[in-house]
Amino acid sequence: MAEQADTIAENVVRVGERIEQAAGRAGRRPEDITLVAVSKTIPVERMQEAFSAGVRHFGESRTQEWEAKAPLLAELDATWHLVGHLQRNKAARALTLFHEIDSLDSLPLAEKLERGAGDGRHLPVLIEVRLDPATKKAGCEPEELPRLAEGLLLMPHLELRGLMTVPPLVGEIEQARPYFRRLRELRDNLASQINLPLPELSMGMSRDFEIAIEEGATQIRLGTAVFGARPPKR
Repeated sequence: MAEQADTIAENVVRVGERIEQAAGRAGRRPEDITLVAVSKTIPVERMQEAFSAGVRHFGESRTQEWEAKAPLLAELDATWHLVGHLQRNKAARALTLFHEIDSLDSLPLAEKLERGAGDGRHLPVLIEVRLDPATKKAGCEPEELPRLAEGLLLMPHLELRGLMTVPPLVGEIEQARPYFRRLRELRDNLASQINLPLPELSMGMSRDFEIAIEEGATQIRLGTAVFGARPPKR
């Protein structure tokens, strides 16, 4: 177990160095970039190791999986993000499990979250934007962004913080750059349109996060770069 903990700790150090270098190339401050460790299928012991190595933000993709892990990690002072698609029938459960929803993609889902949020709750959310027209992945279409954002402004319990995207799988990592640039442009245009600062851009994963940082990412979602290869599916 000690060897594995050292490996995760070393990974976190290496990721930090790469964040610093990418931020330097873009004239940015590395402390303005949040590492969200994507812990889908990762055992709780390895998540505890990542926390011990300094990770404070974790992203889960499935409500049911995190529901099983959450009681075992209740002592960690961490921020828990939902980064995977959220079905409307699981919105109420997600509200009790996550601090932030980074994959909001429709007004009906937003309305469900708004109705379920308790008095005084302000749930930070990101709108997931689908930039790959060739797939049927989750996400709001770019042309639907203004309508969804304006709807969110009428929901007092939801706090729109920015945008998120998952670019298509490309052969060369440099080919991901136009998607990251496009998300930044969409964010900037939307912020101007609705007259609201949108500070967060969640984009970039283990393979391409340095390019995402160069293009303005404020949150990067890393799985294998932190935890190593995921356990094989059973």
